[in-house]
Amino acid sequence: MTINQSGWRPTTPQAGTGSDETFTGNRALMLEEPLIFEIGGPDTTGVDFAEAPSGKSRLGGLERAAPIGLPGLSEPETVRHYTRLSRQNYAIDLGLFPLGSCTMKHNPRLNERMARLPGFADVHPLAPVDTVLGALEVIHQLAHWLVTLTGMHSVAMSPKAGAHGELCGILAIRGALEAMGQGHRKVLLVPESAHGTNPATAAFAGFSVEDIPATDEGRVNLEALKMRLGPDVAGVMITNPNTCGLFEREMRAISDAVHAAGGFVYCDGANFNAIVGRVRPGDLGIDAMHINLHKTFSTPHGGGGPGSGPVVFSEALSPFAPLPFVEKTEEGFRLVEEETAEEHHADSFGRMVAFHGQMGMFTRALTYILSHGADGLRQVAEDSVLNANYILRAMEDVLDAPFGKSGPCMHEAIFSDAGFPEGFSTIDVAKALIDEGFHPMTMYFPLVVHGAMLVEPTETESKASLDQFIGAFRSVAARAKNGDPALKTAPHFAPRRRLDETLAARKPVLAWKDPVAAEAAE
Repeated sequence: MTINQSGWRPTTPQAGTGSDETFTGNRALMLEEPLIFEIGGPDTTGVDFAEAPSGKSRLGGLERAAPIGLPGLSEPETVRHYTRLSRQNYAIDLGLFPLGSCTMKHNPRLNERMARLPGFADVHPLAPVDTVLGALEVIHQLAHWLVTLTGMHSVAMSPKAGAHGELCGILAIRGALEAMGQGHRKVLLVPESAHGTNPATAAFAGFSVEDIPATDEGRVNLEALKMRLGPDVAGVMITNPNTCGLFEREMRAISDAVHAAGGFVYCDGANFNAIVGRVRPGDLGIDAMHINLHKTFSTPHGGGGPGSGPVVFSEALSPFAPLPFVEKTEEGFRLVEEETAEEHHADSFGRMVAFHGQMGMFTRALTYILSHGADGLRQVAEDSVLNANYILRAMEDVLDAPFGKSGPCMHEAIFSDAGFPEGFSTIDVAKALIDEGFHPMTMYFPLVVHGAMLVEPTETESKASLDQFIGAFRSVAARAKNGDPALKTAPHFAPRRRLDETLAARKPVLAWKDPVAAEAAE
């Protein structure tokens, strides 16, 4: 197949040379689709326009001096192009998403229906407050349940994502230290098993970051932490459950030690779905924790919708939380947007964003909480842990599970590439899983495990779907351990073959160039 000047068309009839090749490049219903620039020429349009009458330009000399170069397609061609591209995307509505670095689970359609109700779907951030009191009540009610589920004192609803929530919590800690005359504390301790955004957030907020080593079983080394505490330490950032998929059993002792040394405890709550309804972070001595609504309360994630990362605070940090926030008074609900000396928010560090948060995410999360109830949310945690341990025990005889003897894992299971023959690595397993119809698991993270493969099945997967994934995973792992050379060139059945990710990251091709014009220019 070649490209001619009139667009993407076969210029020479050709038959496939193997059983996996076709004349079109299609594989049954997985249709080959070139770039839009390759299927439509700039000399054609989908609609015929009459010649525009000549007249005096009002563009002040800013007229286009050359053809714009956009391809022209008919409406059916355009619709087919984007529909075919959409079929090349993996999605949670197509299959299990085993990413261990971020919870990817089913978004109940009930939540979507509620978010599309008039009054929620069309609410505007600049609408007069007295016209959106129902929306404020939804935000206030969700805030109430987030505080109740975490056992904390207050919550800031405005942060837009997990990392944004981290920054919110760290800025509140910085404000509290400065108010106490402890602004010289500039070191935040971050364990090796923390999420990568933790040290980045600390550095962005003006703190220095120091690592705390992990024990052999993958948890924070409490003694090493205590040895480093001192008058320069502002606090600690801990992910719990951590990125090795393990619960930090000594969390209360960690919090007590940090508080005794004059610091604060920030908890990365990205993995709250593993403990919701069973453990209250406030009981563990935590001062601030963000909650990813998409991970725990099943709002759309990534390209599916905007993020939302509310932050819950202890009583010690509540006065320093950001504005705005919803407050319930005798007259009803109001949106507090200004600092005043007479009010309890006089020490707020200010705003994180222009407006209050993501209304659609709030509506979905509250729907999820109310539809599950207390027993349902507890089951969310229990099922997510059950599914992860099912995968851990189903795979540990074919893949190295470095923390398999550290007790049950929480929401995710971690494996390594130990035992693979020379020349084979985690990426070969990941690429072969694409051929099996699965998005690969998280690779090479966390860094404390060599060749890490991090799998999180979530609570929304059935045993049948887990068994199918386990079967594929075991098959690919066995092929890797046996040195199957076909793995080195996988995937074989995807629309595109194995890419050079390093080259793509370092030298991305961001603009299409007409190969005919480029060849003529040479």
